[in-house]
Amino acid sequence: MKKIYYLKTCNTCMRIIKELELPQDVVLQDIKTTPITVSQLEEMHKLSNSYEALFSKRAKLYKEMDLKNQTLTEADYKNYILEHYTFLSRPVLIYNAHIFIGNSKKIVAAAKAAIHE
Repeated sequence: MKKIYYLKTCNTCMRIIKELELPQDVVLQDIKTTPITVSQLEEMHKLSNSYEALFSKRAKLYKEMDLKNQTLTEADYKNYILEHYTFLSRPVLIYNAHIFIGNSKKIVAAAKAAIHE
């Protein structure tokens, strides 16, 4: 599978997509216009072994809902991600059974290396 989950309104996502120089066979999914399905999220979980790793603690809603002061389970993380797209740490690239989550320089470099090896 070759797919990237992103937000087209997110400048960071767009910069990373450009930087990665994605091959044409990579499917782009704007998670705002095409929400993540349960099976897509479960596929991400299979590769990452953690819903928490897929969860963005930077999301505005995370602060607004005061979630940092709650004890969240893996099921909670999964439900929040499915409930609202902003809870997915972005972008998420799945490339040849490898998953790259988020926008840190290290993750982006690793994704770029995997794509262009």
